[in-house]
Amino acid sequence: MSFSWFVARRYLTARRRQAFIALISSVSIIGVGVGVMAVIIALALMTGVQGELRDRIVGSAAHIYVYKNAPFDDMEQELPRFMVPGVLAGAPGIMGAGMLSSPSAEGSPVQLKGVDPAREAQVTEIRKSITAGSLDALVNRPPDAKDGIVLGAELAKTLGVSVGDSVLLMTPKVVFGPGVELPKQRSMEVVGVVKFGFYQTDVAAGFLSLEVAEAMLGKIGPDLIQLRLADIEAAPGIRQTLQAKFGAPYQFNDWTDLNSELYSALWLEKMGISLAVGLVVLVAALNIVASLVLLVMEKTRDIAILRTMGARAQDIRRIFVYQGLAIGLVGTGAGAFFGLAICYLADRFQLLKLPSDVYQITHVPFRVLPLDFATVVIAAVAVCLAATIYPSRQAGRLDPAEALRHQ
Repeated sequence: MSFSWFVARRYLTARRRQAFIALISSVSIIGVGVGVMAVIIALALMTGVQGELRDRIVGSAAHIYVYKNAPFDDMEQELPRFMVPGVLAGAPGIMGAGMLSSPSAEGSPVQLKGVDPAREAQVTEIRKSITAGSLDALVNRPPDAKDGIVLGAELAKTLGVSVGDSVLLMTPKVVFGPGVELPKQRSMEVVGVVKFGFYQTDVAAGFLSLEVAEAMLGKIGPDLIQLRLADIEAAPGIRQTLQAKFGAPYQFNDWTDLNSELYSALWLEKMGISLAVGLVVLVAALNIVASLVLLVMEKTRDIAILRTMGARAQDIRRIFVYQGLAIGLVGTGAGAFFGLAICYLADRFQLLKLPSDVYQITHVPFRVLPLDFATVVIAAVAVCLAATIYPSRQAGRLDPAEALRHQ
């Protein structure tokens, strides 16, 4: 054990005559611990919300969308062109809007999507999100059966329908009757219910076969191609590669483009909350400064005696650096432990519930990233270490003769 650490440890443990200094040191430890714990929880909360929203958005949508000035009339020829490295699968799609009615509800808006069930399951998580019925029931319908539609879970709930019930679909495609103009309408059978867990999709989604979507929306072929990637984080780079390769007739959008505003807002909230909560650590660091300054004043005579016995100024400085660092390490360690424990329990038991129609998710998830955790711990220890600089330098500059003059 070094001389400086031996003296620092004695100062930390021998508290009979420095009750007030001991109280400030304890408050410093608690402050550092609470600050570290709060920052870890705040980062885990925002990271969890961001990740959960991303997973649900990407689960209900493709990673990259390909548009063209004209419909994709030959899909078997078009699809292979976009299978560049990093792209796992592709699927055609037709997008449009309409209104759905049922015997118990009228006028519910629906975002229609015409899909090829086999290929759609390769680019989104629609098949595993089916809670009732079947996606494959959209195609190969019996001759006397109605056309099928798969509804989002919240939309089916609003309409009061389930698998096997009938709904009336109306689209803006105009039918010219005898002297009147009417929207295109057709009675459909609900053949499936899908729940992605993303409210905006579940409350408005309706899936049709490609043929039915063409007829109802007045399209002559798919108007977009969906691509699924091996790594969703590579979407911007692959999008730029495809855009440069195919040029102006094609337009490419990736999931980060479509949700950029949401993720920018979440990132700003994450940083803002972390900085605000991190001020607790700075307040605790000021307590460390105060406790060490008081200790230097209390131990003036001891420091002078140590200097006359041959202790160097740097040894005296190390005493107070070690003491402040010990306070920071204990507080940071305790805060990190309790922060991780709270995040685990809150995520494991879903302690914070949310209304899904407002926040898109049913509970607040907590995800602690190793980089975030390491950054918080290192930053907290660095702040505590910086807090020891002034008191330790003052102790090292103490003149032994002046300190002992009035003793």
